[in-house]
Amino acid sequence: MIDILLSILILTGAIFTFIGSLGLARLQDFYTRLHGPTKATTLGVGCLLIASALSFSIREEGVSLHEVLVTLFLFITAPVSAHLLAKAALHLKLKSLAPPPAQGRDTPPDTH
Repeated sequence: MIDILLSILILTGAIFTFIGSLGLARLQDFYTRLHGPTKATTLGVGCLLIASALSFSIREEGVSLHEVLVTLFLFITAPVSAHLLAKAALHLKLKSLAPPPAQGRDTPPDTH
């Protein structure tokens, strides 16, 4: 039973990591490329680390906390680094390929 759970976690992690890497390579501009490693790849590596923690906890006598600490560190640092990269791109006025939002009733007029 535990082997099936580990297999599912490893396959899920591999699929999410592959999708995140593919998104990083194939998406069109910086802002959309930022989503690949920060969302899908983080979840994929998290699944792989949880599978590793379960595997080592079962095979050894104690709970394996190394992988849990790495997973927590990854889940804390990935969004922060993505936020800082996006802020740096906005500060450098890096253009996006996405169309600008439409000026409607709900959006305030641009006063620049």
